[in-house]
Amino acid sequence: MEIQCVLKLRGEDTRGGFTDHLYNALIRKGISTFRDEDEIEEGKDISSDLFAAIEASRIALVVVSENYASSRWCLEELGKIFECHDRLGMLVLPIFYRVDPSHIRNQTGTFAEAFAKHQHRFGEHNPNIQKWRHLLTKLANLKAWPSEPW
Repeated sequence: MEIQCVLKLRGEDTRGGFTDHLYNALIRKGISTFRDEDEIEEGKDISSDLFAAIEASRIALVVVSENYASSRWCLEELGKIFECHDRLGMLVLPIFYRVDPSHIRNQTGTFAEAFAKHQHRFGEHNPNIQKWRHLLTKLANLKAWPSEPW
């Protein structure tokens, strides 16, 4: 049985090092791994391809870096991941890359800054902001692999 995995990350923070090594290790172990930079063709609809890949996966590895919450796309994808977790039993495995899970859980530091920017951009009472906060807290409460020592 083929294991399908989706690897989600904030690219600028981790690409070219940690996540490349993780991706290559998964491939070497025979785990079919979707990483959007490799899998989405030029001119294709990014969101539908990403959401289809998430739906098709049994495992989601979510690499959370200090700027993860600044990406609206990462937060939307996290929503889809937890939808699949709740509906289909997808295994969600967070990896905290150079970030303390308590900063995610309590949304302090760069996470607080990111949400201040989202509130300014989308409006203070935008329902997505509260949803994203809840999703990050839910993620931070899962057993995870911290990438310590930094």
